[in-house]
Amino acid sequence: MQKCSIRTRQLLLTLFFLFILQCVSAQKQPLRLFLIGNSFSQNATQFLPELSKEGGHELIIGRAELGGCSLQRHWEHAAAAEANPNDEKGKPYKGKSLKMLLSEGSWDVITLQQYSKISTDLSTYEPYATKLYEYVRKLQPNARIVFHQTWAYRSDSNDFGQLTEGGEAKNEQEMWEKSRAAYRATAASLHAAVIPTGDAFWQMSSSRKWTYHRDKNFDFKNPTMSNLPDQTNSLHVGYAWNKEKLNFDSHHASPAGCYLGALVWYGFLFQESPIKLTFTPKNVPADFAKQLRKTAWKTVKKELKASAH
Repeated sequence: MQKCSIRTRQLLLTLFFLFILQCVSAQKQPLRLFLIGNSFSQNATQFLPELSKEGGHELIIGRAELGGCSLQRHWEHAAAAEANPNDEKGKPYKGKSLKMLLSEGSWDVITLQQYSKISTDLSTYEPYATKLYEYVRKLQPNARIVFHQTWAYRSDSNDFGQLTEGGEAKNEQEMWEKSRAAYRATAASLHAAVIPTGDAFWQMSSSRKWTYHRDKNFDFKNPTMSNLPDQTNSLHVGYAWNKEKLNFDSHHASPAGCYLGALVWYGFLFQESPIKLTFTPKNVPADFAKQLRKTAWKTVKKELKASAH
């Protein structure tokens, strides 16, 4: 009887540990993330793999991204493929359609976003956001579909987003406000969550200590070859030399901006603080990187709290 009891206990312990191992294994299943976007989704997730790896999260990313692509254009490509699978218009993603890409396994999270230039114009979102949402939901019924809130252009940009009533936003703040409102109105109508990258950018841009300031001492009209203006704290690419030409990109994210975007995505996807993560891209100062981590998590926590109500 005693031997039988010992064997029974050993068997029960073995089964218990097997159960624990199965639970741990299940928890470590990779997160499968699919992006329907453009260069801004590429920017925002550039450093996400490094952050995810350091945080102990396996991540698989699928992409349907086209430069400057709007919700309308993504939908029109999908509709063309549905009407005729052989239509080249329906296969713009390196020869594949959205349906083909989404059918490559199951996806946990799928993101949608508007083209930044028109993200401030609510009238450009529909009916395309709803059509894409419903299309994706039909193909991936178990996925969580969310919207990625893109960011406003740098304060010294020559242009900002177009407005519903006509004209353009007059500055970075108005672009952020209008874009934010449009994203949230669209997401709310579909009961979807928002990845608040744009909010995190604005938190940094509106900070007295961490905001970017245009270099008042640089001669922009007669720049000297290879010299650049001071662009400390810039979240956007800004000025850069290309051979003998000084280019200006006030739209796309700099390494610091890409880092901030990835930190926001990390916090949102894993609902976990990125503050203790140590990975930092080259050319991003340590003190600035530390503030970016804090800002990202503060922004995500606020978003998660709001969406819980």
